[in-house]
Amino acid sequence: MDEGKARASAPKPHWWHRRRTPEGVPPQPLAGPGDTPAAPLHAPDPYSTPPYGRPGPWAPAPPVQRPALTPPQGTPLAPGATPPPMAPAVYAPPPAEPATRPQPPAGPAAEHIPYPVPQPQAAPQPEPQPQPEPQPQPHPAPPNSALPPDPWAYDPWAVGGALPTAAYGAEPGKRVTVARGRIVVGAAVVALVAGGIGGGVGMYLERDGGVAGRVTLPQSGAGSVDRAPGSVAGIAARALPGVVTIHVRGGGDQSTGTGFVLDKKGHILTNNHVVQSAASGGGSISVTFNGGQTAKADLVGRDGGYDLAVIKVSGVSGLTPLPLGNSDSVRVGDSVIAIGAPFDLAGTVTTGIISAKGRPITAGGKKQDGGDISYVDALQTDAPINPGNSGGPLMDSQARVIGINSAIRSAGDSESRGAGGQGGSIGLGFAIPINSARRVAEELINTGKATHPVIGVSLDMAYAGDGARVNADGSKAPAVTPGGPAEKAGIRAGDVIKKVDGVPVHAAQELIVKIRGHRPGDSLSLTLEREGREQIARLTLGSATSG
Repeated sequence: MDEGKARASAPKPHWWHRRRTPEGVPPQPLAGPGDTPAAPLHAPDPYSTPPYGRPGPWAPAPPVQRPALTPPQGTPLAPGATPPPMAPAVYAPPPAEPATRPQPPAGPAAEHIPYPVPQPQAAPQPEPQPQPEPQPQPHPAPPNSALPPDPWAYDPWAVGGALPTAAYGAEPGKRVTVARGRIVVGAAVVALVAGGIGGGVGMYLERDGGVAGRVTLPQSGAGSVDRAPGSVAGIAARALPGVVTIHVRGGGDQSTGTGFVLDKKGHILTNNHVVQSAASGGGSISVTFNGGQTAKADLVGRDGGYDLAVIKVSGVSGLTPLPLGNSDSVRVGDSVIAIGAPFDLAGTVTTGIISAKGRPITAGGKKQDGGDISYVDALQTDAPINPGNSGGPLMDSQARVIGINSAIRSAGDSESRGAGGQGGSIGLGFAIPINSARRVAEELINTGKATHPVIGVSLDMAYAGDGARVNADGSKAPAVTPGGPAEKAGIRAGDVIKKVDGVPVHAAQELIVKIRGHRPGDSLSLTLEREGREQIARLTLGSATSG
């Protein structure tokens, strides 16, 4: 076999086996099969790690061994095998070049091998050893350090978030870059969770006094909001939806009062002096319910003698009529509740008792003939009643209306005034009994007018004696109405009426009040004093329509 064939059949050396010749020196042929291979400069590398460092042309640097990568789950060892010790990887500066370089050997020009590589035939490869686990790497050198940068160092603040080379199983020489958006999203999630936890801790410290030295006062729980039906709160809860506040404008005047719902049709009962200014023409009435709804109202009818009026709202659903009681069953000392809008404070609830019954009071009216005066056989109560309570309900302990709050007596007053007038409560309030108010309300709803019971006499309002004297001066009006109940009972001019059904009366106003407390057609027994002698007259009350 010639030399060319021998060279062709010889195994090709690896690329790093190629001879590199210094400049000016001709290349030398590779050793043949019979040639003795040159001894390597360094011992074989069992880890097959390429040479590393900065070699010189004559004194290459020794290789630096780097541990192989270990997958995240670890590398299993063979049974009974012991992992070799792992030396920490450190930076090794290149060795200093010798002062005098060694001369090449005599003969053909020496070959320049930048990286010493062992020959395949020089020594057998050692058995593969288990890869040791990577040891913690030292911190990267400072920026100004003379050491080369550590490719295994990880800088989390680097642009792009580059991970160490070959981390997480990546191929060597490649960089795994974490998306900046994922880092931002992760930071936002951490901030939100931390903020929520901090807010919860802050709320706990604020509410429960977690800070040392902070005062926390004990408090009972909210408890049940339900109340017994017969309690004040229970009665108020049932009655308030049926109570309204009334605002009236007209005749250059405006007033505020109270009313309550009578039926589902929208009829509302109140005092005459509350809506009187709207009756002159051009006035307006508005109603505000307890829930805040408002509606316009029309005047159905009114009566000044009883100080009562009925108005009506239209197009309003869900009305709550209040049940009516019986004022004849009321006794002094009974508990009562007054509801109204004193000084326009809607939905005000006050409590008290019945202080007296059958209190004859007159309210309003400045005419000499008494045509605009209200005569009321009233229930007296110490439940606080103030201006604005007029027309509101006075209720018993079973949430039934037993009266209509109408008048009060204030300090310094010489007479009772309507509860719509100015002044404050001193515990003297008066209400129209519901028995009289119910009859008048029915007549106003059905006919628009109310009837009054009469006995058919003219009274001397200036009489200062005890009792009510029939007018003896017939110049203005007949003392006894011809054909009336009094004439039929034998009553004459100048007679003094002392009692009504055995109850004494001390003035003409009291007699009117007592009569107004009955219905037309009722029978009465009057005790008369005539010429110093008493006698009994029995009569049946007549009827007169209010003007």
